[in-house]
Amino acid sequence: MSAVPFKANADRRHHIPKQQDRVTNWSEYDAALRQRGSLTVWFTEEAIAAWRAEPRTTRGGQPHYSALAITTALTLRAVFRLALRQTEGLIGSGHPPARSRSRYP
Repeated sequence: MSAVPFKANADRRHHIPKQQDRVTNWSEYDAALRQRGSLTVWFTEEAIAAWRAEPRTTRGGQPHYSALAITTALTLRAVFRLALRQTEGLIGSGHPPARSRSRYP
């Protein structure tokens, strides 16, 4: 038996293989992760109209997204068990009219 306890079962553990290539263009890699497995989601006209947040009247920064947009993104993330970038890609694929003028939560 090995002197180091955490190495006792090393030959029977699942090991993640070492990465073959290094990522050199992170922006392209990030965009590819968002694009992978794209699924089209359609929103109603009312939801698209309510996507942008109302301007804040109190002190502080202005919000970019309404509560509806954030709730929609988080719900889709929970339903499909997605990572944050994948959720961003899913929301982006279903919201093409605003693609040129706004970002996604």
